[in-house]
Amino acid sequence: MKLRHLPLPAGLVLAVLLAALLAVLQMPAWADDHGRARVSPSPEYRQECGSCHVAYPPGLLSASSWQRVMKNLPRHHGTDASLDAATESRLASWLQMNAGSGRRVAEAPPEDRITRSPWFVREHREVSAATWQLPAVKSPANCAACHQGAEQGSFSEHDVQVPR
Repeated sequence: MKLRHLPLPAGLVLAVLLAALLAVLQMPAWADDHGRARVSPSPEYRQECGSCHVAYPPGLLSASSWQRVMKNLPRHHGTDASLDAATESRLASWLQMNAGSGRRVAEAPPEDRITRSPWFVREHREVSAATWQLPAVKSPANCAACHQGAEQGSFSEHDVQVPR
């Protein structure tokens, strides 16, 4: 069977090229080890939330979990993390826009704690209770103690160094 080359209209070629360009521009700038889009923390999110703990990637919780977290800032896991109304509104909007939507976040973890989510518990099942109690670790919420790239949103198993 002989294939024939059919000329495409210039408008169609241009439309296809523009669609391809737009698709590339909308792709995430980087992805995690599983190919999921990772969002760099906004400077304001890093400043406000990252001053007490790692600025968790927003994709680790669903939009509804982030909404509850933001509504409970005066009682944020035993701490008053209140923000002024404008900052709270901006951060809540950013978290909603970048929240997780896949299977990983389908079920809200107890108290909307990332460290109590089923996938977190499963990923850290080999970590002993003694390791969590190390002075350099203190708790499962201290991701940066073991994950060298946590501040940049990278939790690759290849970059884990457990303190001794």
